[in-house]
Amino acid sequence: MIHIGLQVRRAEVRDHQQIAGLTFNESRIHRHLDWRTPFEWLGNSNYWVLEDEGHVIAALACPEDPPRVAWLRFFGCHQYFPEHQAWHFLWDAARNDLLQAGDSLTVAAIATKPWFQSMLVSSGFESVQNIVLLDLEIRNMRHAPMPDETRIRSMQDADIPAIAELDSAAFGSFWHNTADSIRRARAQCQSATVVDDDSGVVGYQFSAKNLHGAHLARLGVRPDAQGRGIGSALVSDLIRSFGAGQILKLSVNTQADNVASLSFYKKLGFVRTGEQYSVLVYPIGRP
Repeated sequence: MIHIGLQVRRAEVRDHQQIAGLTFNESRIHRHLDWRTPFEWLGNSNYWVLEDEGHVIAALACPEDPPRVAWLRFFGCHQYFPEHQAWHFLWDAARNDLLQAGDSLTVAAIATKPWFQSMLVSSGFESVQNIVLLDLEIRNMRHAPMPDETRIRSMQDADIPAIAELDSAAFGSFWHNTADSIRRARAQCQSATVVDDDSGVVGYQFSAKNLHGAHLARLGVRPDAQGRGIGSALVSDLIRSFGAGQILKLSVNTQADNVASLSFYKKLGFVRTGEQYSVLVYPIGRP
């Protein structure tokens, strides 16, 4: 089929309904694992659509968030149009915009599907690490007490600036969650708690229930407070709050090269499932 009315343009709020059709009706979809739907990024920079005679047939979103990191948040394509062609149309437009930001910007993606990873590699993306999944059988949990002179409580709106600062210190700029992401996570998760002491917030977690049990979506401890048992206490309290009899498994994911994180979860009783996803980065500035 020859498409003579193809046009690439920036996505607009009015595209919401057509992008929703891509999201819910098509199989060639990539969605980043975060706290926003593809529609909630509309209005942000670097969100593109491919039109055929006025109909949106593909879309790509890679806005900058957190600062200096542009994650590939969404790619979707109608089944009647070759996804690799749609990708190249949209990626060329997005890449040209991203190049204007200079070498200090990182473009990244977590490829959860082989076809999407293949397209990224063909466009010059490079695999830099893997995300691995771990499971904990609740009956095997090694519970930990609260450290002395610390308190655990529900997360409040007023805690979010401190949590964002802690998150940046604990995870660095690449994996950092912004205050907005933390606020959205708190609203969507069934559990969000913090640990504080006389110095302020020293640790936090948020977790969500699912069909298989629960998922520990984020666990962070301030670097100067690590080694005190704060992370273990947060996980123990999480399981108690959900009810050990109500969930059978707790899942989590971390980087395959994060030795400290893997050691921590192993001590709690987590085991790797064998499932993993590639993290790919595009070398901005390279011809």
